[in-house]
Amino acid sequence: MLGVTKTFGSVVANRDVSFRVRKGEVHALVGENGAGKSTLMKILFGLYQPDAGEIYIHGQRVAIANSADAIKLGIGMVHQHFMLIPDFTVAENMVLGVEPVAGKRLDMAKAKADVRRLAKECGFDIDPDARIRDCSVGVQQRVEIMKALYRGADILILDEPTSVLTPDGVQELFAIMRSLTAQGKTIIFISHKLPEVMSIAQHVTVLRKGETVANLSIDETNEEELALLMVGRKVELYGSKDEVTLGKPILEARNLWAQDQFGNETLKDVSLTVHEGEIYGIAGVAQNGQEELVDVLMGLKTPMHGSIQICGTDCTGKSPAFVRSLGVGYIPEDRYERAIIRDASVQENLLLGLQRDKNFNEFFLRFDQIEKWAQKRIEDFSVQPPYLKTSGGSLSGGNAQRVVMAREFYVSQKVIIVCQPSHGLDIGSIDFVHRQLLERRRQGYAIVLVSSDLDEMLYLADTIAVMYRGQILEEFPNKNVSKKKLGLLMAGIRATDQRGEPCASTKA
Repeated sequence: MLGVTKTFGSVVANRDVSFRVRKGEVHALVGENGAGKSTLMKILFGLYQPDAGEIYIHGQRVAIANSADAIKLGIGMVHQHFMLIPDFTVAENMVLGVEPVAGKRLDMAKAKADVRRLAKECGFDIDPDARIRDCSVGVQQRVEIMKALYRGADILILDEPTSVLTPDGVQELFAIMRSLTAQGKTIIFISHKLPEVMSIAQHVTVLRKGETVANLSIDETNEEELALLMVGRKVELYGSKDEVTLGKPILEARNLWAQDQFGNETLKDVSLTVHEGEIYGIAGVAQNGQEELVDVLMGLKTPMHGSIQICGTDCTGKSPAFVRSLGVGYIPEDRYERAIIRDASVQENLLLGLQRDKNFNEFFLRFDQIEKWAQKRIEDFSVQPPYLKTSGGSLSGGNAQRVVMAREFYVSQKVIIVCQPSHGLDIGSIDFVHRQLLERRRQGYAIVLVSSDLDEMLYLADTIAVMYRGQILEEFPNKNVSKKKLGLLMAGIRATDQRGEPCASTKA
């Protein structure tokens, strides 16, 4: 890709970007949110048209008008959020749109045979008849990779592929990537996790503010230099943090049980205690009860059994408004679905749930006071662009997170419940989020942190609980804890006992 420029109105997403990838390598593409990575890859995959620039595949100049053109040229893309139909089988998903036929009928026997053949070539163990809804996240990702390969992909774009995986799952993915490149496939690896970039890539391109700032061999760079190139300043993720003395219990949950709409148990006898000045980390692979636990704590779901106390007040089964009135702030995982209204302005999003706050309401809303307060909040939290009238939907992930934090830290007087706070954020925004949480910890807040990012968990948490199939499998202080131990627990495997034999486990 040579001299690629793409604008959206007055916003320049890519400016004269050049991006070269060698055949048979893993080439990492890194940069902050808004740096232009996604736009560049959408141009390569035919989802956007460039305003200027040229694209060459195997030395031949090409025009890519749409994704069908990209697929014909051997380009495949695995999106961060999988594009699979849950009720379809693996085989049905893989051949969707390019179904083999016998006469005028769908030839499912051939589709299944194609799945088995491709799975064998890739070293996958996948059942063609398994329904996607019953497959693990790792298996679903492999199905997405197989979909692209089935359509003839030689160039594979992987968008943040490790964000949903356990540590073991990451290593399995890396083994798959190495196997594919050994077969001559080319992989473009989009990631903000610099240790992973250093581990798997041979070359890396860094974008900042829509421009190419570096194209380097991995052998000639390091994490610190890449972070500096991405952000334009020195960033130290996962550095040291101050020790704190835990205070009195603030949030206490006892023997919580919950069910989903189909009667399946989602929480099984869950108990926890969070103290003043403590970050209580809840680790686990997605869909193991973490979301249900947070919903119960926040009053979004009523437990079947058990009790919850916050600052000595029983709030079991109470409304979210009641829970928030106790000084509980909530930062959800899906900020655009549960915390930000896309069509509302930044000022309106900051005010959500605070319309009756005595500082803003004296029979009528005091818009002059609200505007002054909102302007101060976006300055304190470095929201970009710093305009109150900007729509929530136009904000990058990092800036949307800053708006949510600005509001919820105002609400919070005692407790903060935060889910996947760095999900989808760039390195600069992650650093900001971590510093804000550690500052509240220093001030004595009780913080519940739900995260599948083990580096984040091991850095921030004082206590770690691992959830598996709706239970807290194990809870322990965060002292000399290894990623390997956490990864095994997240897979449902307990540590061995002193004789080296596996302990009782709920492993599937």
